[in-house]
Amino acid sequence: MTVAREPRTDFTGRMGERLSQTTIGRRASAAMQELRHRAVPLHWSNLFGVVALACLAVITVTGVVLVFHYTPSGTTVVYEGAYPTLHGAQVSEAFASTMRVTFEVPGGLALRQAHHWAALLLPAALLAQLLVTFFTGAFRRPRRAGWVLLFLLFIAALVGGWSGYALPDDMLSGTGLRIVEGITLGIPVVGTWMKDLLFGGQFPGEIIERLYPLHLAVVPAMIALLVVRVALLARHQPPQFAGPGRTGANVVGMPLFPNAAARAGGLLLIVSGSLMLIAATVTINPIWLYGPASPGDVGAGSQPDWYTGFLDGALRLVPPGWEFVAFDRTWTLAVIAPLAVIGLFLLTVAVYPFIEERITGDHREHHLLDRPRSTPTRTGIGVAGIGFYATLWVAGSADLIADAFSLTIEGVVLALQIVLIVGPAVAFALARRVCLGLQLKDRDVLLHGFETGRIVRLPGGEYIEVHEPLNPDERWRVLLGGVASEQDAGSTDGGSPVGSHLP
Repeated sequence: MTVAREPRTDFTGRMGERLSQTTIGRRASAAMQELRHRAVPLHWSNLFGVVALACLAVITVTGVVLVFHYTPSGTTVVYEGAYPTLHGAQVSEAFASTMRVTFEVPGGLALRQAHHWAALLLPAALLAQLLVTFFTGAFRRPRRAGWVLLFLLFIAALVGGWSGYALPDDMLSGTGLRIVEGITLGIPVVGTWMKDLLFGGQFPGEIIERLYPLHLAVVPAMIALLVVRVALLARHQPPQFAGPGRTGANVVGMPLFPNAAARAGGLLLIVSGSLMLIAATVTINPIWLYGPASPGDVGAGSQPDWYTGFLDGALRLVPPGWEFVAFDRTWTLAVIAPLAVIGLFLLTVAVYPFIEERITGDHREHHLLDRPRSTPTRTGIGVAGIGFYATLWVAGSADLIADAFSLTIEGVVLALQIVLIVGPAVAFALARRVCLGLQLKDRDVLLHGFETGRIVRLPGGEYIEVHEPLNPDERWRVLLGGVASEQDAGSTDGGSPVGSHLP
């Protein structure tokens, strides 16, 4: 007589069953089910966050390895390392340890360069994410806090890059620190105190020892900001562009887990691998060519990393002689004015969602994204801001431009000063008119279809071009975009030609 036996469960299966019956297991199972049913819209603009996350991962991994080999000290030593050209030179321990990582630690040069390349790409990815969020209106309720956190992530990336830029203590970073000292001393009343706090005495003082903890704290701070941002955004459905069946409660896309997670993980690996490939093949920050920092020497043609170029450009565009004496003190506008302008610009970017909501009086929640053409005023403001930032960024290389094109430095600076004042207004007007023109084009396409290039002769002898109607998805996108523009823009954009002429 055959006896039926129940299939035996292995150890991991039994442990999984027991864990699923606990409170933590039930919560984890519920969270996993929610992730499986949570839809994520598919759009190329959603990938910038993954690129930034990949850069942060590379920075973290390479930084953890480098921290065991770097010596954050400005104490002077005699270099006797593997680079013979500098033998016998007086260098700081920070410079000597960076040279040791570069030439003596296996894979050290690749690690250093991967760390630097990732630090250059991270602000670019965050800046692109800020621009996408701005031009699509993804910063509106209920995601205003997410915008502020994204802005703080960008600022943290700038601080981390700047503090790391100075740590090798080479000639290039020493030149940048000398500029920082001059800016700090130019601040009225508190400038000298701030300089002593930062440098710890006479230049260069203890700047390496004081920047190193700041640099180490940046990555944990960015991770904390990222976790808070993800937690806040997870409370609501992700925003999406208008289309058939797309509302705030109904998101059209792929499941977050495992589909979207696998897609994001693949891009993360591609970006990380590309950074390592670039680090292994393209030289960056060759400190052995720059030499050690020296308080009395400055490298010719020194340029900051790209993400701080706009700060340097703001200093270069201030007219000479901008200072006055009051209250027994000399007030140097050459420092005060750029700091005030840059501070006001960054503050405006941070609080823009609140400013727009206050002006438009629109306190509703928005889950559909705008097409930039559907909000001409906001798009014009964004393009004007880009023009303002780009002018300052170009001004950071005014000396190189003058040298490359055989121009006078005074002429280049004067031209950039004019562009800085006139350019944003012109950019705003042009961008707004382009948006309105695109809206009129959308209206015409909705009414008559798009041109096919096929010419047909009618029975009466007349020649006409055949127009093809839009496909349903494209028609939905244009129609809903026009309606959203008319409802959301209100008094700021004066209505939408598409929304007000719906067929």
